[in-house]
Amino acid sequence: MASGNMKDIKRRIKSVESTMQITKAMELVASSKLRKAKEKADNARPYFNALYETMCEIQSENPGFFSQYTRKRDAKTVLLVVIAGDRGLAGGFNSNVLKLAQSRIDELKGSAEVKVLAIGKKSVEYFTKRGYDLAGSYPNIAESLKIHHAADISDVIMQKYVSGEIDRVELFHTEYVSPLLQQAEALAVLPMDVRSGEDSDSNERAKIKEIPVYEPSPEFVFDAIVPKYITGMIFCAVVDSFASEQASRRIAMENASDNASEMISGLSLMYNRARQASITQEITEIVGGASAQE
Repeated sequence: MASGNMKDIKRRIKSVESTMQITKAMELVASSKLRKAKEKADNARPYFNALYETMCEIQSENPGFFSQYTRKRDAKTVLLVVIAGDRGLAGGFNSNVLKLAQSRIDELKGSAEVKVLAIGKKSVEYFTKRGYDLAGSYPNIAESLKIHHAADISDVIMQKYVSGEIDRVELFHTEYVSPLLQQAEALAVLPMDVRSGEDSDSNERAKIKEIPVYEPSPEFVFDAIVPKYITGMIFCAVVDSFASEQASRRIAMENASDNASEMISGLSLMYNRARQASITQEITEIVGGASAQE
């Protein structure tokens, strides 16, 4: 009986050890991908921040400024751009951003029509299964995302917004805060809400610097920058989400490896106790047999 129990325990130990090898490998892969994704996001962000600062300057330096991209509309149709991962085994990464988007959809029910542009396999699967109107689906693009991929997505959004098919655009993604913290967040994309004023330091600089002249007009330059800026928002959000996915997966796999290690320790203890009980029983039987012969 003890021998059969020992075999079962040994089989379970081997099974858990095999699982731990997989989780350890996935943890290392996630760490490697995380470094590359963070580097990619950090390299892209300064350029698009500069575009945003330029738009702020154009609006603040021109009192009569007006653009179709800043004009508020009645939000009859809202487009939600929802970015999730392409794979599971990443803790609460996918569920957190999808829950946030779902709560926004529930909030808009009855007051506006909702369309979804899904980025990431898990996002596409979630909204397809629930029968939502998909304005676009982009699975499996995050890891190899290039700027022209983001531009293609941006073009779809801009075309629908300019044509009046949608009145508002919101972006849902996971922000990478630190290797241990990633949080789902929602951002308003269109209409744009750029800063109309500047801080005191900026006002001091404005007194010294010459106000630029925009040709053919400030509005024309602003409207030309907006599609590039939206492209940047999409690009940075997808890359940031991918980095968050890898960080979340690394943590999940590290926890799984730790749990597997604890399980192996517990099973090894059980095995040793069963082995000790088996040896004790054998000794008892030998002693009993020797006593019976005397």
